[in-house]
Amino acid sequence: MPKIALIGAGSVVFANTLTVDILSIPELRDSSLSLMDIDEDRLELSGRVGQAFIDKHKLPAKVEWTTDRRRALDGADYVIVMVQIGGLSAVEMDINIPMAHGLDQDIGDTLGPGGVFRGVRTIPVLLDMCKEMEELCPKALLINYSNPMAINCWGLGGGQDKIKFVGLCHSVQGTAGQLAHYSKIPFEETSYWVGGINHMSWFLKFEWKGEDAYPLLRKAMDDPEVCKHDKVRFEIMRHFGYFVTESSYHMSEYVPYFRKRPDLIEEFLMPRYNYLRMCREDWKPHYEHKKKQVSGEEPLPELSVSGEYCSRIIHAIETNQPYRLNGNVPNTGLITNLPDGCIVEVPILVDAAGLHPCFIGDLPSQCAALNRTNINVQELAAQAALEGDPDKLRMAIALDPHTAATMDLRSIRKMVDEMIAAERKLRPEFLRGQG
Repeated sequence: MPKIALIGAGSVVFANTLTVDILSIPELRDSSLSLMDIDEDRLELSGRVGQAFIDKHKLPAKVEWTTDRRRALDGADYVIVMVQIGGLSAVEMDINIPMAHGLDQDIGDTLGPGGVFRGVRTIPVLLDMCKEMEELCPKALLINYSNPMAINCWGLGGGQDKIKFVGLCHSVQGTAGQLAHYSKIPFEETSYWVGGINHMSWFLKFEWKGEDAYPLLRKAMDDPEVCKHDKVRFEIMRHFGYFVTESSYHMSEYVPYFRKRPDLIEEFLMPRYNYLRMCREDWKPHYEHKKKQVSGEEPLPELSVSGEYCSRIIHAIETNQPYRLNGNVPNTGLITNLPDGCIVEVPILVDAAGLHPCFIGDLPSQCAALNRTNINVQELAAQAALEGDPDKLRMAIALDPHTAATMDLRSIRKMVDEMIAAERKLRPEFLRGQG
């Protein structure tokens, strides 16, 4: 019976997805799930949804929920992390303060001011968790879902060396399905080979029945009815030759081309995607839906496995049935034209012996060049978090491609200092050295 801790399980919909994934796999149905969050109401709902599935399907699994992180970690074999440190009030500052300075972010969770500040909030919490894991579950695998993925994982790798970790996202498998749809081919007949960094990995191969499917994708790119659904990513492919893994709204925040003028936003990013509104308002029907499922007012769905990789990793390790996924790990010569030690997203083979990242070699030069513009920011952001250094925090944001395309250095410094002051309760050490 593996024990699986879910930290940040107050994220009701996502925690429910991962819980159902685990319960849907026959070999994992005797798992012990320990859900932890600081929000007692949302945590209880997540726990009761999990228990409802166990009761309906008469499964041997057990579920508990607790606000005590040490209790959740004690004896765990796997620790799944999905935290958002500072909550939506911090995200609101991440978005609104830059917007007041003319810097337009829709999401702000990966790079730029929003991503960097989210990273410096999150890394200390992850490292505190690792210290507890060294004591309570030293052999457990930490599976991180929290953004900013690369910055957080860089902090995990740079701040400790005892706990094994991997970062998971759903952009590779999600994009693969989109490419099949755009190309009008059955997804189950496609194959792909993807490498790069999180939210900016590249489909180095996209094949249908063993043949190159990029010609079909280029044909789709020239169809206005297809292209209008993913304008930024098709524009990137048009100019750089390869399709990238994260959505147009995300990708537009990582490069200097799409958000620096209102006309570009109008052309490439309409209708707008408002992450804050989505978190504050759009999730509420899903939350109410889960409440009704627990109360019996609405039926529970049947067990099925989503596209998330997490349960498949656990299954592969527990059963020694190999599985391949894309995950985020330190670059130990895996991508040879990206810096050693940065966090890369590469294919990983998993079996009972653990995780075995695959060698990519050189990325196409233009793809590596775009990646490196983001890696520059990620490196300084991780250092800022680990060292509590406000100057590195300022420099990280000054090197961000979107920020640099929109603002001058003095304005960037003023904006960052406003953000430091606004978020001082979360990281008070960044107050020193201002001015």
